[in-house]
Amino acid sequence: MLKVMHSAADSPAPTSQWEDLIKLPAPNSVHWDNIKTQLDLVLLALETLTGIGSEAMLQAAISLNLESRVPDRVALWRLRQSNPLRKGQGGRKKLDVEEARALVLITCYLTKQHQELIRRGVGLLEQMAEDNREPHQAALLGDYIDTFCNTYQERMEEDATISTNELTHLALKLLIDLLFYSGPGGHRRLWLALIDRSTKF
Repeated sequence: MLKVMHSAADSPAPTSQWEDLIKLPAPNSVHWDNIKTQLDLVLLALETLTGIGSEAMLQAAISLNLESRVPDRVALWRLRQSNPLRKGQGGRKKLDVEEARALVLITCYLTKQHQELIRRGVGLLEQMAEDNREPHQAALLGDYIDTFCNTYQERMEEDATISTNELTHLALKLLIDLLFYSGPGGHRRLWLALIDRSTKF
């Protein structure tokens, strides 16, 4: 059973977090598309759980002194569109390693801000599992699953092979991941998870 994490202590300064990521292994170019997909899906889970949008992400970039890498909505949209699963070719651009690091720090900054809600969602998921009930029977989880599935289908290329059950499983897995990214060292966890999963995705 997943143990709920303690609240994050004072987090390191953004500069030291950036240096942390530089010291970690860089992604293998062969698996780069998978990393772009994973990053976008983590942000999608965070958006659909919390209701935040691009404004909150840009504000986080300013707070972290990353506005040179994510300066405006168009730049953010282009970074998100680099996910090869996304519909439309127009905004697609190459996501470089520095931009990926910036998105990792922005994601973890926002998960920390919404840690209480994320923890509540994971706690409900545990409770439903203990009671042998379906997750969507809890209002918070039901809303999250519906919004995640609908938003995924709106934004991603149509894939006849992915079922609602698979999307639900993905949404719940990402919810648990968000809890780990919201704690101390979350940026390191997310970066290493992106590299690890890119070889298996």
